[in-house]
Formats: sequence, structure tokens, C-alpha cells
Amino acid sequence: MPETLTAFGGVPLVVQAFRSLGLPGCVQREVQTKVRQRGYDEATCVESFVVLNAVGGECLDDFARLREDPGLAALLGHGVPSPEAARKFLYAFHDARLVEAAKAARGAGAIAYIPEETAPLQGLGRVNRALVQEVGRRCPDQRIATIDQDATIIESHKQAALRAYEGERGYQPMLAVWAEMNLVVADEFRDGNVPANMAPLTVAQAAFAALPSTVEAYAYRGDSACHAHELVDWLRDPTRAGGPRGVIQFGISARMSPALHEAVQQVAEAAWAPYGTAHPNEIRDCADVAFVPGEKSERKETQPLRYVAIRMRKRQGELFDDGALVKQYAVLSNRWDLTAPRLIEWHREKAGTIEGVHDVLKNELAAGVLPCKYFGAHAAWLRLAVLSHNVLTALKRLALPAELLAARPKRLRFLVFSTPGRVVQHARRTLLRLAARAGRIAEWLEAWRWLPVPA
Repeated sequence: MPETLTAFGGVPLVVQAFRSLGLPGCVQREVQTKVRQRGYDEATCVESFVVLNAVGGECLDDFARLREDPGLAALLGHGVPSPEAARKFLYAFHDARLVEAAKAARGAGAIAYIPEETAPLQGLGRVNRALVQEVGRRCPDQRIATIDQDATIIESHKQAALRAYEGERGYQPMLAVWAEMNLVVADEFRDGNVPANMAPLTVAQAAFAALPSTVEAYAYRGDSACHAHELVDWLRDPTRAGGPRGVIQFGISARMSPALHEAVQQVAEAAWAPYGTAHPNEIRDCADVAFVPGEKSERKETQPLRYVAIRMRKRQGELFDDGALVKQYAVLSNRWDLTAPRLIEWHREKAGTIEGVHDVLKNELAAGVLPCKYFGAHAAWLRLAVLSHNVLTALKRLALPAELLAARPKRLRFLVFSTPGRVVQHARRTLLRLAARAGRIAEWLEAWRWLPVPA
């Protein structure tokens, strides 16, 4: 009766979640990268990348560490790709011709561009969309979807990395998160010099298209990079193309134009009201602003938008670090059902969703360490980290105990994935003996039952 040891006795739960969601078959249908029959198929490669992210790997060479674990392959039912095989898999998502075509299509004087995605990368996006819809199908009571959208900077010192707005070199992908479910519903990889306010509508449309049919109410939140006429008009249009019909409630940080700044200055002092919890060093007020923008995109038949201003002052009359006595911001929205303070609070809740996901992807999964020099490979690397994040979210929401619902990947590794075990082959069966207390093993067995694999 041969026996082997493993340091990853909890990883089968990750793999079970991946397979229970029907992702292997979806990958085989949607992602075609192989030109030869030899080697690992696409589903095995994607599953291996999810495992790498789950256990804390952050570079291609970490696949060698997984291959060193004697019991992991037995638990997975297949081997793990070598670093070189994983690198070739990522390279298949890159097409230099699409990058050159995007460069050539730039307008006069334009510097930034967003290449079209390759067919394999688009297929990987459809796999993530299928994951989101399957989780939604299994959680039919969640009928509200708030989409939080934002870009993040991934620093990189690679030669191909371009400088972002603060001067650092790297990349600046844009993501959208279904806030209530903590699922990434859309991502678009971008060079570092692409401004965050460039074409946010594309990501928003992809995000709403990924939502399951069980959703009945929609909302959207974004920062000032999302204050783009095309996006705002699309959100306001109940018959919008490429999105759900009906109302989408939204709140977006407004760009402080001279006209809006002047309107804020005209707000009567009595109209300002405090919002949020008291700050020890600042006075924070908000007020509705009578402001009608004069953009050409403003149509007479549309309902006017609501502008709520935010005013921040030092309690002792001190200046801010930039020498300003007062800082002013604004939020534009189509929501009139909330008081001004509550609208600000609702809008700022996105900091706990999309920014939290950015942090997890870059610092607890592998998205923060880009693997090579090719743009398409980087985009696939990010999307595989997104897929891993969503698989872990599904595992927590569908199967693990409720107290782990808010657990980040680092916590799950400590409590679950990095559990030592002994793998035993007996009577043509693979058995796993875990070094864990009986109560915890019982919880994992219960989780296993909640994750049936489709036939």
C-alpha cells in the first residue's frame, strides 16, 4: 500500500469547487491554445494555475515547487505543468499583430491604446462569465447587483512596461466587481500609460452582461475616471444597448469643472450637513448642488442628474498638505431616494469592494507579479488570477462554514489549503489522511457534499 505525503491536503476543496462549477468543460469549449496533441490540455493548465494562486504561488517558477510535492498530483488526478510548459501556455494568449494594429489605429497625437483581445483570451473571459452565472444560479436569493468599477496600477520594471500617471512604470488594468457577491465580473488589461478614464463603457457593458438572469435590480458605482459622457448616457438610458433594460441606479465621482466648482461655491452655508462619522482633525460636510451641466450629450428628455458636493476643512483652520484651505469633491447620481449624507456613504462603500479585490489580486494572489514581456500573456495571467479569486469566493459562499465567508486567501491557506496529509492508494482508490482535528475534517466533508461535480 504505497503512501506519499503532501503539504497541500486542503487543495482538493479548491479543485472540487473548480470542477463543480463546470469549468473544465467550459475551458475545453472556449479556450483553444494547443497546436499539438501532446502535453497538458487547456482545462488541466487552467486548473493548475488556479491551484498555484490558491496556495500562494506568484511566478511561473513556483510550478516547480508544486511538482516537488509527492502527493499533490495524486490528489489532483493529473500532473502539474512545468514552468516552461506553463510559460508556453501563457504565450499562446499573445498576438503581436493585435498590439501593432491598436498602435496604428490611434488618432493623431494619441499615445495610449488598448489592443483587442486574442481569441483564447476572450474565451477565458467567457469561462469567468460562466463561473459568475453558475454561482448566481446557485444563490438565487441574491437579486441585487451593484457593479463597482475602478482601475489599479500593477508596478513592473519590465522593459515593455510604460509609465502611469504618477510616474511609476507598470500596467493599469480596469476591473468591475459584483459587490454583493465579491465576484470579479469583468477585467480589461491595459498598459500603464492608458488613462483610467479611457473607454470605461466597454468594461461596464461586459460587467452587466456577465450577471445571471436571477438579478432583478441593478446599480453602479465608479470614481471620477468613470465620469465619461458615453458611460453616463448609457447608464441613464433604460433601453440601453448591450445591457439590462430598466433603471440602473448609479453614483459616480464627478470631475470638478470650473462651472461645477462655481455652483458649489454658491451653496448656502445652512445647506451643508455633516456626513459619516466624526473625524478628529477634519470637518466633513455635504450638500445638494443646483447644477445643470452644459454638455452636448445632455438630452432634454432625460431626467436631471443629482449633484452632491463634499466639503472638507481642517478643524483648526490649518491648510492641507497642498496648501488648500478647503477641499471639494462631488458625486453625480440618478438616485433621489437617499439623503445627501447617505448617498455619499453608499457611493464610498465601493472602497471596501473593488479596492479590496485589487489588494487581494495583487498581494495575496499572483496578479501583482507579471510573468514575462508579452502583453497578451500578462492579460491572461491577470484573468487567471481573477478566475482563481472567483473560485475561492464560490468555495466560501457555497460550501465552507459561514465564519470563513470574509476570509482572504492568506487565511484560507493557513486554515485549509496548507494542511499536511498522507495520500494512500488502496483498492484502486486514493485516500487522504489529514493532520487536522475531527471537527474540521467533518466541515470539509460537508463542503465536499455541497460541491457536486456535473456528470
